[in-house]
Amino acid sequence: MKKLFLAGCVSLFALSCSKKENTPVDASSSETTVVSDKANANLSGDQIIETLDCSGCHSVNERMIGPSYQEIAEKYSDKDIELLASKIIEGGSGVWGGVPMSAHPQVSKEDAKKMVEYILNQKKK
Repeated sequence: MKKLFLAGCVSLFALSCSKKENTPVDASSSETTVVSDKANANLSGDQIIETLDCSGCHSVNERMIGPSYQEIAEKYSDKDIELLASKIIEGGSGVWGGVPMSAHPQVSKEDAKKMVEYILNQKKK
């Protein structure tokens, strides 16, 4: 029963952690407002991260629901930028435990790569 309750809580949390810009414009419309590449063209990776729901599960140096950016930087290298950018956009599960990372389809590949570069630069020295 506790596992079922926990799974329900995690599911509700994942659903509640969506980007506001990706919600319908009004109840009668199916159009969504998506952050454009041009809007984020001058933003750095950490600034893009701040516009998303990442901080609900990740922090720079402390494990939360997901791994810290430092843990990710220790596990991956620059050769994994494409892979990690795809995981940001498509979501993923199984690498860091049982809680899946939600997809962020509104993030462009270019912005996801900026985010990954910032994360990989958090490697402990």
